[in-house]
Amino acid sequence: MIPDDDMPLLCHRCGADLTPGKGNFYVVRIEALADPTGPRFDDEAAGWSAEDIDAEINALIDEMKDLSEQDMMDQIFRRLTIHLCSRCYREWIENPTGN
Repeated sequence: MIPDDDMPLLCHRCGADLTPGKGNFYVVRIEALADPTGPRFDDEAAGWSAEDIDAEINALIDEMKDLSEQDMMDQIFRRLTIHLCSRCYREWIENPTGN
């Protein structure tokens, strides 16, 4: 996604000016998804009563009561698009976690 002509396009890492059509930047799309596998229950959970399950659900709801809808969604799925100049892209792609 390229901003309109009125907005400057800058590298998200170093702030360098980027010029669409000159081939001097990369568009990087990142998707983060919370663990999509179902929950695993240990032997203790197998003996839970309906009341235990209700209590657990209510505790989770209580933990979420102060979170906005966006905060809750960000814990599950996040999509991000960044623009990197050629130099920053070469550094980032070789070591995306920065370690």
